[in-house]
Amino acid sequence: MKINIINKSQHALPSYETLASAGMDLRANLEESIELAPMARVIVKTGLFIELPIGIEAQVRPRSGLAAKHGITVLNAPGTIDADYRGEIGVILINLSQEPFVIANGERIAQLVIAKHERAEWNEVEILSETERGAGGFGSTGVK
Repeated sequence: MKINIINKSQHALPSYETLASAGMDLRANLEESIELAPMARVIVKTGLFIELPIGIEAQVRPRSGLAAKHGITVLNAPGTIDADYRGEIGVILINLSQEPFVIANGERIAQLVIAKHERAEWNEVEILSETERGAGGFGSTGVK
């Protein structure tokens, strides 16, 4: 699938790091580094603008290494970029660690996954079909 993109950053276009990668890394496009304090959040711009076809979304997801090593994650994960959005891609990062974290220009801050989606039509009913699980949720099936 070909997707129109404008790159106003000084970085290369996002790309897949391996043949089997689902996501492409997004890089911070900064004039100067940002120090993200513990429990603080910031929108980090990427300099990228995309034009998605209808029926396609882009999902902004955390990078596992940043999360595991530094407690940095995407606050609204996954963030959704709709097909009709034409603004700059921004990534909402939060620092869940106890230490400040410096985000440098060009740093890989998130992943972008391109995905198909469906549009639903509601069919209002009085009763839903029964299942073995029923209304059980939030861990009701156990942990082991």
